[in-house]
Amino acid sequence: MHPILQPGRFLLRNTCHTVWSKHYVSVAKMMRAVCVDVPGGPENLLLQSVPRPNPKAGEVLIKVHAAALNRADLLQRRGLYPPPAGESDIIGLEVAGTIHTLGPGVKKQWKPDDRVMALLCGGGYAEYVSVPEELLMPVPSNLTMCQAAAIPEAWLTAFQLLDFVAQVKEGEVVLVHAGGSGVGTAAVQLVRLFRGVPVVTAGSPEKLKLAEKLGAVVGFNYKEESFAQGVHDFTGGKGANVILDCIGGRNWESNVSSLAIDGRWVLYGTMGGRAVEGDLLGKLLSKRGHLLTSLLRSRSLQYKADLVKAFTGRVLPYFSDQPATLRPVIDRTFSLDDIAEAHKHMEANRNMGKIVINVIPQIEQTQ
Repeated sequence: MHPILQPGRFLLRNTCHTVWSKHYVSVAKMMRAVCVDVPGGPENLLLQSVPRPNPKAGEVLIKVHAAALNRADLLQRRGLYPPPAGESDIIGLEVAGTIHTLGPGVKKQWKPDDRVMALLCGGGYAEYVSVPEELLMPVPSNLTMCQAAAIPEAWLTAFQLLDFVAQVKEGEVVLVHAGGSGVGTAAVQLVRLFRGVPVVTAGSPEKLKLAEKLGAVVGFNYKEESFAQGVHDFTGGKGANVILDCIGGRNWESNVSSLAIDGRWVLYGTMGGRAVEGDLLGKLLSKRGHLLTSLLRSRSLQYKADLVKAFTGRVLPYFSDQPATLRPVIDRTFSLDDIAEAHKHMEANRNMGKIVINVIPQIEQTQ
């Protein structure tokens, strides 16, 4: 036992070719946005001019400075992950920028030019996006817009999984798959903040090294070794109390083997396949294991508002303390014109941390 553990398929609607009347086009304010008219590869991402959204009651129009990529974006581009009904068809789940306009009935003390970051159901790959005020968070003064854009979706996902779903407790061992990803790098830091013990898997020595710099106690290269055996050795045979799993299918036997008695296995993605063959239920039952699943995009506005409020109160201050306890990890930045290259970079699984799109060039952001 390690010393630290000793007791004491849908079709995308045409996002850019909607037929607008000549009268409407003549008065509409336009913006640049990334559109997908035909599901497919990165080459199908088109940068075009579309009408700027108007904020509805209780919404705020954000002038987007930066947006960040998520795996869900790749699925939506392929036609495999539709936006919720009534939401923007434009891809993009998180942005940072400044408030441009307040819609009618906004209750909080937001004002034009406030620096904000926001969780979205869609619409992030654009120069403007309209957001319910409940999903806004202030950008910490010490963070750039690029850094802030890397927070909403990834960090709120990790916070939701650890706090709302798994309810991680002090001293518990948390196995985080894809420890070098955006959600993974956030989860490692949050487990430390919650006084748990983060353990990770990743596919390269560089990603393991990054996770360990962020606070992971130990890491396992799943391409070269059995992470189940590694977790067994690290915990003295007790197993992980919580598993954050974005892989799914192919890992199920190793996950159950890694799970502690009464442990919680939290599934939030199926990058390794959805099909399962074998005695999953019997083996999970023998561990009295809890299989929990969660998605964020399809949650209600009230749920997301509660999540944003809890995160803002309990976690956001730790991005601002000196030295900062928490930090978003940026892998690379791309311009909006290079969105296809950004998608290719993520699909190649090269990124360590978040990929950020600068909608406004960084030089202009600082002026």
